[in-house]
Amino acid sequence: MVSPLTGFTRAMRHRHYRNYTCGSVLSLIGTWTHRVALGWLSWQLTGSYAWLGIIAFADMFVMMLFSPLAGDLADRMDRRRVAFWSQFAMMCQAITIAVLVFADLMGIWLLLTMTLLLGVMHAYHTASRLAMVPNLVPLEDLTPAIAINSLIFNVARFLGPAVAGLIIANFGVGPAFAFNALTFTVFLVVLGRLELLREEHRPGPSQGVFSNIAHGVRYAVGHAGIGPLLVMLTITAFAGRSLPDLLPGFADAVFRRGPEGLAWLTSMMGLGAMLSGFVFLARDGVVGMTAIVLHCLVLLGLTMIVFVLFDTFWVALVMIAGIGFFMNLNSIGVLNLMQNVVDGPLRGRVMSIYTILHQGAPAAGTLLLGATAEYTGLAWPVAAAGMLGIVFWLVMLPRLGAMTAALEGAAHAAPRAGTGA
Repeated sequence: MVSPLTGFTRAMRHRHYRNYTCGSVLSLIGTWTHRVALGWLSWQLTGSYAWLGIIAFADMFVMMLFSPLAGDLADRMDRRRVAFWSQFAMMCQAITIAVLVFADLMGIWLLLTMTLLLGVMHAYHTASRLAMVPNLVPLEDLTPAIAINSLIFNVARFLGPAVAGLIIANFGVGPAFAFNALTFTVFLVVLGRLELLREEHRPGPSQGVFSNIAHGVRYAVGHAGIGPLLVMLTITAFAGRSLPDLLPGFADAVFRRGPEGLAWLTSMMGLGAMLSGFVFLARDGVVGMTAIVLHCLVLLGLTMIVFVLFDTFWVALVMIAGIGFFMNLNSIGVLNLMQNVVDGPLRGRVMSIYTILHQGAPAAGTLLLGATAEYTGLAWPVAAAGMLGIVFWLVMLPRLGAMTAALEGAAHAAPRAGTGA
């Protein structure tokens, strides 16, 4: 263990990673501003709850659909180029929406089309981003680098909507899209000057896109460490990451606190998620990380159960912060372990599987838990989701040693090799 400041300094001392991180902060704030503006614009155009859901779902659905193709491309092309052109396309999309809004030419079907295109661009950018970050720092500094990326994502997740609210309230929805387009320019300059410490993509002839994707799936599922991590990620995302979408029901129907209660619950969950990033900033490598991510399942399950057992609001705030903490701790740990052990030329395809599960499982969880709650109330399905995590923890506990060997073997061997020298 080291201090979080030491971990932060270790990762940020690498110039190209530092430039990439600083550029992505502004870009991520713009992205979250864009998401809020999309929802507000769809509401202005239709006044329909159904269209709000359709627009929100369209981006995520298309991103999941194209993620395997994007992952394959990130393994066959220069990842900097994939990131640059996907960001450029996203900037053009934001400019187009802004122009259409200013010209009063935007309609809901046109907005849906633009959102579907954005999902394609997001797929390619996410695949290249997840695959490229490990190429910007030495492996010994990868843990704090991934933790920093998680921190800035969660910070932007809260700053972006605040920025969107200020812009929309004072200037209208069109300038919010224009602001997002402006944030891309800085990041594009950074991407254009970026240099990688190592190249992992394999240009040249291949067996075909779908054969490449199938090979990546077989590799990930068959890996003694990555396969169980993917199952763990699915359960955590299904059980825990679906909860934020159900918080309006808890705030209003359970705690009788209305919008103010929802703001408190959401903020405390985000606070817990941000604090988890400091745990990995204070870690020196992946030794012991497999046990952390596995034990997070039981802790997440228990906090979810306690959250629904009590109707005292301050207890709920503590528990929801714990849920955010353990959920994000598990997610960052899983990503760290996968990034450290995955074969470099397969990194893009494996990260695309991570993206699909990380984004898709919460949607499925929200749908199932919400539908069940219509008949049972919110407490029972959320408690059952927490129990699912505890059951999986019990099943996987005897296999912890084998998982640790598969995921941390090289890290355990390194100190011994150094000592022998």
